[in-house]
Amino acid sequence: MMVFFCAKCGVALTPDLVELPAVPEISGRDRARDKETRLALSAVPRGHYAIDPEPWGAPFAPPTGEPRPHHPRRLLMPPELTDWASAGPRNTVVVHPDDVQALRLLEQGGPHRGCCGPLGTGGRNLACGCGALVATLAADCMGPHELHLDSVRVYAFDMKGAAR
Repeated sequence: MMVFFCAKCGVALTPDLVELPAVPEISGRDRARDKETRLALSAVPRGHYAIDPEPWGAPFAPPTGEPRPHHPRRLLMPPELTDWASAGPRNTVVVHPDDVQALRLLEQGGPHRGCCGPLGTGGRNLACGCGALVATLAADCMGPHELHLDSVRVYAFDMKGAAR
């Protein structure tokens, strides 16, 4: 069991979470949408977390001319960044968005907001009560529904007593 804390003020950001060996693959069946919110189902189930070893989110690198491999969890990009690839942080902690209640969403307008919520392309958009930007939420109806804790701005403490 692991709890994630804000590295700036030490407040607990999550309840006890169980580690998954990897971010779950998203199949066609899993692309279903919640009937109320129209959001995609989260890749990580409630009560769990996974470490994403791949770059995720902002900043983005311009196209190299090489075809990009299909990524089922690829962010919905603003028009001016359509062919750009993530050069964002590796080893972000992916959690179910409903497992992190202590953060507030910063208003992001313009190209980084979809019709139903943030695209996750504008960088960290969730702040701890102390003001530290610690996570990125992608929650538009047309893209993935994920919350990535920045591994530099949070720390983990397992309930057996070993800090990570």
